[in-house]
Amino acid sequence: MVLCGSNSYNQKYYLDPQFEKLPTQIKEELKIMCVLFTEEVGGTITFEYDDDGELIITTGCDEGDLLYDDIGAGLLVKKMRSERREFFESLELYYRVFILHEKPDLGEDD
Repeated sequence: MVLCGSNSYNQKYYLDPQFEKLPTQIKEELKIMCVLFTEEVGGTITFEYDDDGELIITTGCDEGDLLYDDIGAGLLVKKMRSERREFFESLELYYRVFILHEKPDLGEDD
């Protein structure tokens, strides 16, 4: 399931309507991250959830795009994951609780 994404070719940003209830600040942060990424390295970026609720960041480019920086894209994703680890973990928790309807593990013994 796609959370959001950005495309440098048509200069568009997309947020899946299922996530409209996210706080405005979170939605703005996602938009800024996606748009800045595609402005810096080109191509596309998507934030997607796998079946277990893990957030996956996928990047790519159109065939023949010689301006796309594949190495830069990988480094930028790694930097994002490192610097925004808690942000991404909170998005994964949101997905598990509100989309998958899992009971949150608060780390307490029942």
